[in-house]
Amino acid sequence: MNPTPDTLHGLNLDLFNKDLLLTWEHTDDEIKGILLVAELLKKLHRDGVSIRSFDTGLAISIFRDNSTRTRFSFASAVNALGLGLSELDEVKSQIAHGETVRETANMISFLAEVIGIRDDMYIGAGNTYMRDVGAAVQEGFEKGVLHRRPSVINLQCDIDHPTQTLADLAHLKAAFGSLDALRGKKIAMTWAYSPSYGKPLSVPQGIIGLMTRMGMDVALASPAGYDLIPDVVERAKKQAAAAGGIFTVSTSMDEAFAGADIVYPKSWAPFHVMEKRTALLKQGDRPGLTELEKQCLAENAKHKDWECTEARMKTTNGGKALYMHCLPADISGVSCAQGEVAASVFERYRIQTYKEAGFKPFVIAALVFLTRMQHPVAKLEQIMTRSTERA
Repeated sequence: MNPTPDTLHGLNLDLFNKDLLLTWEHTDDEIKGILLVAELLKKLHRDGVSIRSFDTGLAISIFRDNSTRTRFSFASAVNALGLGLSELDEVKSQIAHGETVRETANMISFLAEVIGIRDDMYIGAGNTYMRDVGAAVQEGFEKGVLHRRPSVINLQCDIDHPTQTLADLAHLKAAFGSLDALRGKKIAMTWAYSPSYGKPLSVPQGIIGLMTRMGMDVALASPAGYDLIPDVVERAKKQAAAAGGIFTVSTSMDEAFAGADIVYPKSWAPFHVMEKRTALLKQGDRPGLTELEKQCLAENAKHKDWECTEARMKTTNGGKALYMHCLPADISGVSCAQGEVAASVFERYRIQTYKEAGFKPFVIAALVFLTRMQHPVAKLEQIMTRSTERA
């Protein structure tokens, strides 16, 4: 069924002038609404209809880590909605001279509608920084410095990666037909070997933090010691129980893959390693970082058998589980000698992973739209009535 603005009626959406920093801070209705708006905007764009929603305004992006998909998804989303884009380069800004977060947040926000931030390098700091920015622009709005309070959107932090996991959920909804159809489906969120270290925890944490709300059978698996943030794991347990789903934690990739409908093999650094790494980064301890990397790569190398192989895929439900990845994947024999996934498996699902990524700009557009439009249904109806073709 094609989404329409009417499908939003009956949903309690309270996103206007709000930030989106963790998916589990938002209601089921709001998650459903985000997906519906993303699907509608995607359909309009595919049909050649302009989704321009702003006559003016600026979107600010702050990327404190490298990015391809999220960076360009944010840029294309805000451009499609009619906003200009400016990336804050902290090296070239007065931040390099000691400008405070409170000051920077206000100075970049005079005509801004949204601030997208990626800050996943420091455990205990990334999401906190986003909240500091949100608090600063709220104060600026309340004190009359800013005419409008821009919303802050998490483009990946140390805890969650909302735009990725919401895009993943949109992909699953499309693949299985509806959110209701996901109930009881088994998704294996597993660690997988990578010849690199220091990969964020936010994707696996985001997956277990969102999919457990869908009544799914969520199987988290990693080698002993490759733990996630304990509070996030505990939340996943509680959410699964509340939604009537299942959440299990094991140290067996085979156990997680057995009978799975979806597999998501992805490398991450252990929580305790990221804590050490954060301390060393803050101290500027280069020798310490080098030694930590050496130790972690040696530990990773003990688990090269944690790979998404053809043999493991055969143990999934009917041998046809949907393979997912946030990309870029470490592909054995392609991007590295040995990695997260066998080349034949990845190639078979390559286009599907591209389609998975293709939901992200529309999810971001939906987040911007819903946090900036006080009357989103009326605005969507106006866009559809206007039916302006894209140039």
